[in-house]
Amino acid sequence: MTISKEIEAKILRYHFVEQWRIGTIATQLGIHHSVVDRVLSQAGMPKVERSPRASIIDPYLPFIIETLESFPTLTAARLYDMVKQRGYPGGPSLFRQRISQLRPRKQPEAYLRLKTLPGEQGQVDWGLCRARHKPHYADIRTMLSDVSFFKLDIVLKVFNSA
Repeated sequence: MTISKEIEAKILRYHFVEQWRIGTIATQLGIHHSVVDRVLSQAGMPKVERSPRASIIDPYLPFIIETLESFPTLTAARLYDMVKQRGYPGGPSLFRQRISQLRPRKQPEAYLRLKTLPGEQGQVDWGLCRARHKPHYADIRTMLSDVSFFKLDIVLKVFNSA
């Protein structure tokens, strides 16, 4: 987004002369805070890194991590009860969200994707269907074929068992 020189001048004046914060400037001018950040960085101002705020769960993190290493399948609800008994004042929703970030992940399995030329490979399956025709039932045996060329399943033959 390009902004006019007039807006850039206002941003610089509000920040350096009036000592306004970035969020206040963005709100007053009706622009996004990243635009204000960009204008200030182009003016030679170092980009301000926002530090992560302390969370109420932080004092309990060593216990949580140790417990998850010992018992990786322990549910977040049970872990919440354990931490609650140790004095955790927060609610369960923030706790579950944080546990999902801390829980150890399984390594994804590797799969080999087969790429074949048209008509080079096919798959065949047998099936049994039961059709009701009052008052009798009929068993219908089917053979399904999937050929890589057609990109759809085709019923090749239908056998009626008597």
